[in-house]
Amino acid sequence: MEEEASPPGLGCSKPHLEKLTLGITRILESSPGVTEVTIIEKPPAERHMISSWEQKNNCVMPEDVKNFYLMTNGFHMTWSVKLDEHIIPLGSMAINSISKLTQLTQSSMYSLPNAPTLADLEDDTHEASDDQPEKPHFDSRSVIFELDSCNGSGKVCLVYKSGKPALAEDTEIWFLDRALYWHFLTDTFTAYYRLLITHLGLPQWQYAFTSYGISPQAKQWFSMYKPITYNTNLLTEETDSFVNKLDPSKVFKSKNKIVIPKKKGPVQPAGGQKGPSGPSGPSTSSTSKSSSGSGNTIRNPRFHK
Repeated sequence: MEEEASPPGLGCSKPHLEKLTLGITRILESSPGVTEVTIIEKPPAERHMISSWEQKNNCVMPEDVKNFYLMTNGFHMTWSVKLDEHIIPLGSMAINSISKLTQLTQSSMYSLPNAPTLADLEDDTHEASDDQPEKPHFDSRSVIFELDSCNGSGKVCLVYKSGKPALAEDTEIWFLDRALYWHFLTDTFTAYYRLLITHLGLPQWQYAFTSYGISPQAKQWFSMYKPITYNTNLLTEETDSFVNKLDPSKVFKSKNKIVIPKKKGPVQPAGGQKGPSGPSGPSTSSTSKSSSGSGNTIRNPRFHK
């Protein structure tokens, strides 16, 4: 069955799509500058496909993941913004289909003989702490499956923490950044899916859950299309010095200029006035200082695209 992209507005006429996207379609369509809100419809997975995946990987799929695939075999929703006459793809929400829910360590990093694998990069120096769970391992201690490639900015993974045979209750959702560091996201797939939807699929949103945050460019988009989720420190620390405050209603307004007739001011008498302009003496023009003049100092230890 071929995948079919739903045009904007179609989600409202299809209850299952409205339920799947938690009503986010209407919010996006009403946002300034947003265009081409598209959902690629995918048929539900059959139960034998889930059973085959479990037998092949020797892993029990969590119930919430099963229920998701029984509703749709993967998920892909995108939206764009229109700047001038150009349409720029911006938001992307994706969950791999069952056939693409593959184990992360099955392929080597390079296509050379005896090339290193991710397991060769295993590092035990960063273990669990009181406020952070134990990180996944690239070797046989963990079983890792890719849920989303994040358009090349990292990987969101379904992680079985206890190796094979893997049990459903041992799963967590983690984000693997481009530098191959792990960042915990949620305990369950359902909680992660809600994060995915409420962050609107904004570029690099997963980096909001890392210690170094998102890039300055992505922060500009976040300032315009704020995630519909709980408050994070993403836009509260150094916002004035880091992000230009943009008003979407002004950025995307029509460029048709309205001609305003100039008003004639009072005619100044020749020679001007020598006396004070007010009861308190000569008026002094105030100098406004911008709160954003502190410079764009980037504290991120790493750069990522």
